[in-house]
Amino acid sequence: MYRLFGCLALLACAGLSQNNPAVKPASPPAQKKDSGHLASDDVNLEKKIRARLARSKIATDHFEVHVQGGVATITGHTDVVQHKGTATRLAKSAGAVQVVNRVEASAAAKEKASKNLAEGTRRAQVKRSEPR
Repeated sequence: MYRLFGCLALLACAGLSQNNPAVKPASPPAQKKDSGHLASDDVNLEKKIRARLARSKIATDHFEVHVQGGVATITGHTDVVQHKGTATRLAKSAGAVQVVNRVEASAAAKEKASKNLAEGTRRAQVKRSEPR
């Protein structure tokens, strides 16, 4: 036990007796490295998103897609509120880092959606209590 304390005391004395090296000047703040994202990546992603939109049922809405830095911006108009969410999901699944959805639903679409919510029924639901 005394040996342990003796060794620690010697190490502490040895550390204190060393001269401090000259203080180095502060280095400039670390710059963020380029994430490796290229403009050609944006072009390819944009093509991929447009292809997915064209193959989907929402192709009739003719949404515009622009990609910059991996962020997809979708613009356009629709008569079905759900198409807005579908466009976002398609862009994310194509590889977009983030999606800015600027699709506007028509007044009629918003009214229809609010009416469906007020009624509490969905087209896909089937009442199980009624005989078939």
